[in-house]
Order: sequence, then structure tokens, then C-alpha cells
Amino acid sequence: MAPRTLRRRPALVLAATALCAALLAGSSPAAAGRDAPPGRAADERVRDLLRRMTLDEKIGQMTQIAVIRLQGDCRESGGELGEACLRTVLRDHAVGSVLSGGGMGPPRNTPADWARMVNAVQKYALEHSRLHIPVLYGVDAVHGHNNVLGATVFPHQIGLAATWDPALVRSAADATARAVAATGIDWNFAPVADLARDRRWGRYYETYGEDPLLAGALAAAAVRGTEGARGAKRVAATVKHLGGYSEPANGHDRVPADVSQRYLQDTLLAPYRTAIRAGAQSVMVNSGALNGVPATASRHLLTDVLRRQWGFTGVTVSDWQDVRALWTKYKVAADYPHAIALAVNAGVDMTMEPYEAGEFADGLRAAVRSGLVSRARIDEAAGRVLRMKARLGLFERPFADAGRANTEVLGADRDLARRAAAASQVLLRNDKGVLPIPPSARKIVVAGAHADDMVDQAGGWTVGWQRVPDGVRLPGTTVLEGIEEAAPAGTRVVHAPDARRAAEEARTADVTVVVVGEKAAAEGEADSPRPELAADQQALVSSLKASGRPVVVVVLAGRPLVLGGAAGTDGLLMSWLPGTEGGHAVADVLFGKVNPAGRLPVSWPRRTGNEPLYYQQLPGTNAGAESAHDVAYDFGDGLSYTTYRVDSLALDAPSVPAGREVGMTVRVSNTGARDGDLVLPVYASRPVSGVLAPPRKLVAFTTVRLGAGQSRTVRLTVPASALAVTPGDLDGAGPPHVEQGAYVLTTGERTATLDVSRGAPAGNARP
Repeated sequence: MAPRTLRRRPALVLAATALCAALLAGSSPAAAGRDAPPGRAADERVRDLLRRMTLDEKIGQMTQIAVIRLQGDCRESGGELGEACLRTVLRDHAVGSVLSGGGMGPPRNTPADWARMVNAVQKYALEHSRLHIPVLYGVDAVHGHNNVLGATVFPHQIGLAATWDPALVRSAADATARAVAATGIDWNFAPVADLARDRRWGRYYETYGEDPLLAGALAAAAVRGTEGARGAKRVAATVKHLGGYSEPANGHDRVPADVSQRYLQDTLLAPYRTAIRAGAQSVMVNSGALNGVPATASRHLLTDVLRRQWGFTGVTVSDWQDVRALWTKYKVAADYPHAIALAVNAGVDMTMEPYEAGEFADGLRAAVRSGLVSRARIDEAAGRVLRMKARLGLFERPFADAGRANTEVLGADRDLARRAAAASQVLLRNDKGVLPIPPSARKIVVAGAHADDMVDQAGGWTVGWQRVPDGVRLPGTTVLEGIEEAAPAGTRVVHAPDARRAAEEARTADVTVVVVGEKAAAEGEADSPRPELAADQQALVSSLKASGRPVVVVVLAGRPLVLGGAAGTDGLLMSWLPGTEGGHAVADVLFGKVNPAGRLPVSWPRRTGNEPLYYQQLPGTNAGAESAHDVAYDFGDGLSYTTYRVDSLALDAPSVPAGREVGMTVRVSNTGARDGDLVLPVYASRPVSGVLAPPRKLVAFTTVRLGAGQSRTVRLTVPASALAVTPGDLDGAGPPHVEQGAYVLTTGERTATLDVSRGAPAGNARP
């Protein structure tokens, strides 16, 4: 979620501090429990409230407004909360949810001020709404509590995907949820379950990579971490953006997608399903359109698939102004009431109408009175919102302790963030063992504008929407600072930000580390027709290579960049957008404190123009140079400072009935001299298939910790859904089916052939 056209103006700080203090004076959790005893079951509480609520109050529960409408001039000024603004939104319109979009927060950006602001909003709603119903407060905490200055910023999702480690992703989500809860917020708009298959798309870095099984497993881990966190409050996860948001036809954000039903069902929807079934309480809808139908208006997607097939019972929320867009942009509705009716009848429970709560209320009220939307549907949607509030415990514990917020947020979980950033590092080249940098190195040159730039190192969605705002210093450690701290005594680190000086210093360096990348940006602004390293950065690396001395390139970017003249250096380390501990993490790998274990969660193209690009591309008959999967580095690639061997692969049985999971054991060995973590993927391929099948498809994975010289046998399981495909001709629509016949399972250099004895629906494989 983010504002589409709004650009936050400097905050106008109004004299409303006394109001906030007055609102919070004497606040207690019991205030929210007056109409429903704490021990009452959520469903009974909801039924009781719905019986007593007016139509307008129910519509209010279905409305989400941006916090800037509660601040300053009640428009877009920001600043302190205002009595008139609060009265209009929370009393007159009985709005059920408030959100802070990117860059929207209190005038003073501290955790304590965030908690005071959210508490004040909550207290006003409780004291001035007729039935004393708390609000849901939402935020995009997509890599740590990234809106709050001083909160620990984790790697973006694409970096966490490179760890291939669900447990680590869960820990990061848990830490984020605890930070969010400490500031009074109870609803996080994360994780993203979209797939990264087109590097032109600006939100590529917000995903868990290109593979549906990997992305689904990591998104599910993030859901469990968020929903299971034990912080000051419970926090709900949001799986977004259902579905196929990452497939814009021309690479630009929110451009409609045209995809086959088979591709949609077997690939694009799979990670959402996995994440939702992990226990997410909410789902955010794709802002775009699929096959000519805006997702926000798709009853097939939001009711038939999400509710009936997947069994989801939580809250579905639109993205920023997307219901209005059915009328103003997509032109599938004649006016706002008809647009609202389309969305609500499709399955949208809450509308993110950030600016005009009154217009939304008027429109939905008109739709009900004209018969476009039934009272039963209103009760269903409002009931889901109320049930989520009850499950979160908001009726009993609506507030956070602002006095503890700074302690619980500032600098919290830095060790975890450093470990996550280090685990995300992907070593792609290490010619002549240039890394790790040996203790004998006496001179290290650090070049490149990104070497000492926290803004670009953190990426978009950090403090502000697009990036850290100008004039704001983000606490953290840059790559330069990390190298300076980690360099051994007696080693001189020379920072050479100027290209000419860098080339001169490189001639006498033991090694030059040049840090390159792209500028921080978020949706829209981050779209790129040519995702490649900028010409001046290519020229810099070329000049450093000409020195004849070892050169290591570190890439800080949210997607693989075609390197052009920067390719072919001795070392290449993909560091993604590693967050505030990124400098330490990069240095940990460069100096060998950490043995790199990251693996690419995406394909790295050899040249521009080959988009979309992903390893599961289907076979064709074109014989051109780029007709195959033409990559510089493939999905799953990554080097280590040790060596591994897959010794054996044994299936539990050579043949299984369709619809059954497949068990196997794999023996692996560390044949090198260092301890390390081995990412062990298992791929499936089909010698013959009824519909086109990719050359390989990830069906299972795990990470194995191996000491130097150690061997271990590990078990993996391939779920039936991983082998299922939608059968039939061009009109094939499911349910997904495991075809009979041979499947070749591969890990490392080992293969085993599995025979599936008969075809049948793959149990719960259907999305």
C-alpha cells in the first residue's frame, strides 16, 4: 500500500499536543470492554454488536482512512492530531480503521510519539463512538518497522528470499511485529506473496523471488512470525497483493496482466494460498486487472477462489483508492456507488479510501438503498472486521505503553538483522580465491558512491515512502564503515569516492572493493525499462579492472542488474538491500567471519531486453540466441568458502499413487575446510507431459548445517501439490491434477526416477 499521487508536504505542527495528552489521561484497557466481557467468544461478541449497530456504523467498520485526515487541517498537511478531524472521521463516520501510508506519522518520528499518536486515535474512537468499538491501525512494516526513525531496518524481502531460510524469515517477522506492537499498531500490511518475474517492475524487491514454492514457504513463515509474535499487542499479517499483481504486461506498476488460467492457477496464486493457510487474518487485493477484470471487482478471485476453494475467513482489504479506481480509472462502473457495489459484492470487506470517508459512506449507503448491495453482505463484511478486532484482543487491550516504546524499538534486534543480512549475501564470483580478504592485505580501496550511502543501502519504504527523506539521517552502518571496522590492525582502508582517485589508488591496492547499485525508490518511481548498472558505474569498474589488481564488486540493489562493463571482476557479491546492519553483514562475508550461504531466488539475465525472465520458462521451437533461459547466473546459484557434495538420493518408494506426498533421503558432505550452510534444493522434471512443463521445477528444499568434513543424511518431502498441473486444452481450468507417468527428481548431481501410478486430483492442490 502507498499513496499514488500524494507527496507528503512538510508536517504542519499544530498546537494539539494538549488534546493528545487529554485523550490519553486516565486511559485503560478496560475502557474498550464495556459492551462485551473479555471472556466472551469472538463470534458471540460480533453477533451482539451487529444486532445493535446502525447501517452507518457498519459501513464505518468497512472504511479505512489515512491518518493525515486526522491531522492538522484534516487534509494533507500532517502535523498533530486535530479535534475537528478526529470528530469527523471517528465519531461522525465511525470509521473502523486508520492507516499510516509511507511517510505518514507523528510530527516527531520517535517510537514513543508513534505510540502516543496511535493511542490517541484509539482512545478517541473508544470514547466517542456510540458502541465504543476500537479501530484497527494499519502500517506497511515491510522490512522491520521501517516507518519509524531508529527502528532496525531488515533486508527487503528479496534479500531474505536469498537466505532460503523460513526460520530466519519467521524470526524477522516476529521482531517486526513486536516493534510494530510497541508503537500501538495491530495490523501489518505484509508479507508480499507476489512473484518476481519481470525486473522492470519497481516492486520486484518486495517479493520473495520468482519461484512459487520458495515464495510461498517464506511468506507462510512471515505470516507465522507476525501472527505468533508475543509483543505489547497482537499483530495481524496481511498477504498481498492477491493475485498476479507482479505480472504487468509492460513492466509498469499496476498495468493490467493477461495470463492464462493455467499459469494463474498453477503458478501465480500458489504462494498466496500457502501464506494464507499459514494463518493470515487478512488479505490485500491486487491493484491491477487480470484478463480484463480489475482484481478488486473479481468475484471469482475474492469469493470463489479465496473463500470457497481456500477456506479463508478473515478480512479482505482493497489497496489505496482501488475501489474508487473502478469508476475513475478502469471505467467498469458508472459512478462511485456502482464501483463500491462491484467491489463489495466481489468480496472486498474493507475499502482503503484514504481521503474521503464521507464519500465512501454516502456511496455504500446509496448502493444499499438501491438494492445493489444487500444488508446481509454488509453484516458479513462488518462482522469480519469486528471478528478480527476481537481475535486481536483490541476490546481488552487497545493501547500500548508509550513509555516503553523507545526502549522496545530503538536498535532492537540488531544482531538478528545483521545475521539476516549476512545470510542474504550471494557470492557469485570468487576467481582465484580473492575472498575472503586475507589478513595479510595491507591496503584495501573502497570505491563507488554506494559504499557510504545508507539511503540506497536501505532502499524504498524506509522512513518515507520512496526513500529516506532528504535531511534525515538513518542510523546504521554503511559498507564503508563495516569494512573500516572489520579490517585487521595494520590494514589501511582507503575510501576513494572519486572515480579518478579510485583508479589511481587501485594500482597499489591488495584488493579494491567497489560498491555499485541503484537508487532507492518505491512503486512507480522504481519501474525501469532497462534494469542495468548505470554507465558511470560500469566505467568506474572497468577502470579499476584495468589496474590489474584484484577487484570485488558489491551490488546494492533490489533486483539483478545487467553489469555490462562491470562484469568479469575477480569477485562479485550480491548484497540486495540489506538494511541498517548491511555494512556489518557485507564486511562479515568479505573478511570471512561469515561463510556465504545465500542462493539466488531469481534469475540474473545476461543482457537487457530479455523480460520476463525466470527459470521455469516453458519450452518452445524458436532457435534464436535468447530463445532458451539465457542467464548470467541461474536461480539457485551461489558460492561458498567451502565445497559440498551430494552423495546420494533415495526415494522412499519408486512408485506412488497420484495425490500422495513423496518422501526421500539425501546424503550430503562438506568436502572443504570450513563449516558452512548448504541450501539443498530438489527439482522435478517430466520426460513427457500432457501440458508444457518447464525443464525443472523446485518441489522441495532445506538448509543443512555441515561442519568441515562432516556428512549428514536429511529427509525431504515433496507435497503432491508441487507436482500438480491444470489439465486440459486451452480452456483448462482445474482442479490441478498429478499426471501419471515418470518424474525425474534431481538434487545436485544425483537423480531418481519416480513413477506416479495413476492420475487424480492432487487433494488440496487446488488454489
